[in-house]
Amino acid sequence: MPHPRRPGREHPGTAGQAAVVLLAAASGAVDALAFTALGHVFAGVMTGNLALLGIALGGDRFADVVPPVLALAGFTAGTAAAARVCRVRTAARTPPGARWPVRTLACLACEAALLTCAAAVWAGCGAPPGGALRDVLLCAVAAAMGVQTGAMLGAGPAARPSTYLTGTLATFITRGVTGPPDDGGPGADRWVPVRLAALVVGAGAASAVLRGAPVAAAFLPPALVAAALLTALRPGGGRRVRTAASPGGA
Repeated sequence: MPHPRRPGREHPGTAGQAAVVLLAAASGAVDALAFTALGHVFAGVMTGNLALLGIALGGDRFADVVPPVLALAGFTAGTAAAARVCRVRTAARTPPGARWPVRTLACLACEAALLTCAAAVWAGCGAPPGGALRDVLLCAVAAAMGVQTGAMLGAGPAARPSTYLTGTLATFITRGVTGPPDDGGPGADRWVPVRLAALVVGAGAASAVLRGAPVAAAFLPPALVAAALLTALRPGGGRRVRTAASPGGA
């Protein structure tokens, strides 16, 4: 007799999946802009930044250490803030297919606002900024990616990762080869290739816009996050879930 599926292992609803696809595209766009114009580091891929930090520490230029440290600091701050707001410890109570909790949506709105402010500063410079302002923008967009990561964790089974996808790819390949796990959980998530493609398309689009219209390039990520919010809020997107406070939590 097949084992019943565990509620926490189910896939999100269609609206949630589509919103995650848009967030993955935004993540790709931010990483492309950060790498090409804000210090040759990533805004959302912290594993890569840790490797870049190690390379910098092994080199002979101390200045190369600064960008990965700033990105790591910004991402850490953003993730911590989102975890505080979303009360991540209660995320498992959000059922699959439900609409994202209000706190998750609030975090994404804050992310969109932060990216919009960064884009406005970028546009005010007339081109990708340099010097101290570049460092500030790098820290800001990394914080935005941290907020997005924390927001997705806060949504629990109703969402999926949208900034770091190495584990997602590995799980997809493994389940594609071995089939569903023995505990009755779902097999390979068919939306994974869509999310991976969205990340590539987002990065490519940002790079193309950066070459042709540098001032406008920074507005692509907040536009994609706003589109994800609208998708998650669309009618028929599922039952709204409020995330209850953790026992003893703030």
